[in-house]
Amino acid sequence: MSRGARRAGAGQGAAVAVQLLVTLSFLPSVVEAQVTGVLDDCLCDIDSIDNFNTFKIFPKIKKLQERDYFRYYKVNLKRPCPFWAEDGHCSIKDCHVEPCPESKIPVGIKAGSSNKYSKVANNTKELEDCEQANKLGAINSTLSNQSKEAFIDWARYDDSQDHFCELDDERSPAAQYVDLLLNPERYTGYKGSSAWRVWNSIYEENCFKPRSVYRPLNPLAPSRGESFYTWLEGLCLEKRVFYKLISGLHASINLHLCANYLLEETWGKPSWGPNMKEFKRRFDPVETKGEGPRRLKNLYFLYLIELRALSKVAPYFERSIVDLYTGNGEEDANTKTLLLNIFQDTKSFPMHFDEKSMFAGDKKGAKSLKEEFRLHFKNISRIMDCVGCDKCRLWGKLQTQGLGTALKILFSEKEIQKLPENSPSKGFQLTRQEIVALLNAFGRLSTSIRELQNFKVLLQHSR
Repeated sequence: MSRGARRAGAGQGAAVAVQLLVTLSFLPSVVEAQVTGVLDDCLCDIDSIDNFNTFKIFPKIKKLQERDYFRYYKVNLKRPCPFWAEDGHCSIKDCHVEPCPESKIPVGIKAGSSNKYSKVANNTKELEDCEQANKLGAINSTLSNQSKEAFIDWARYDDSQDHFCELDDERSPAAQYVDLLLNPERYTGYKGSSAWRVWNSIYEENCFKPRSVYRPLNPLAPSRGESFYTWLEGLCLEKRVFYKLISGLHASINLHLCANYLLEETWGKPSWGPNMKEFKRRFDPVETKGEGPRRLKNLYFLYLIELRALSKVAPYFERSIVDLYTGNGEEDANTKTLLLNIFQDTKSFPMHFDEKSMFAGDKKGAKSLKEEFRLHFKNISRIMDCVGCDKCRLWGKLQTQGLGTALKILFSEKEIQKLPENSPSKGFQLTRQEIVALLNAFGRLSTSIRELQNFKVLLQHSR
């Protein structure tokens, strides 16, 4: 990625005019990059996803991300890279993440346990006392024994064997709350060997490929002419899915950067917007040797996977025992109503991916493959601590954890079906960190698909 020219004294209108002139020079090839038709490994067509996302999901998920419960994410951006000596964090100002002051965090989020099953006392002093004592949470003495046991179950429960991600320790002094609305994902200027090494490690060391394939898996690596996707079609479904998930995540992140690019900076006032030239470089079929449209198809595939997970986990949140607790009763009730409304939409989608086709072989082989799948993805989540740009690291960790949570859900269907109405299940639980990551990660995918439509409209209007 390049920072691009910063034209001092030029107005935003001039920048837009230049962008449109540049667009005209490659209009035909970019239009070709708009993918259509049926996705591989499922029976869903792209037009149906576009319409469903635009008219049902995107407006609601955008509102949900603005709610207090989902806008504050606790993350440790200071964990050392476990795989190589870090080159140091980039000094570009747009890489900086501004942590949220303690006074701004809703009292119900920052106090006590991160896993809220039922309402706790709305007593600030009690919450503060409990936080200082480092106990489970402010448990009102009027709560039933059943509710108290729920908190204890949370404290004792360890489902690390089900995790697809390396989770941050929220109790670490280095873990801080970040307001996601004030630290949006966009182009930062982070590039070079550090960024290359992260993606190269993800593709080359953690994606599956046959031993007979010698070309790099990294889609940005130079090719010797071998078709990148020929070998993929020869892999089993599970390994194809794994690669498509990573490729889809990569495409989504790149779309965010193209859509929120630093177009100019005049007198210290940056102007962010869609960069057509950058979009072409990453997705145009000519410039990418035909791979750009496949990357975009993988984005849609990833969207379907996470959409399926949301529809599967709905019963978990539909129980009265689960509250999205911040301390503001009216806010919390409205947030849960909106979330349940989104779940109803996800369940109404008629062409879901069928995850039951995965790991469906003999029990021993299927179990081994699932564990390999889980460990590969968990390793990728650890690589996120090697990202040198703090803002890129923040959103990389969040989106990776969101996808990992989606996978955990898809492979826990039986446990979710057995959930008791008024007490937590020892077989399946989600932390607040996982819940926030899950919905925000899906929100980023929804935004990516919406931005893709925006690029298409911009191209059409520029004719």
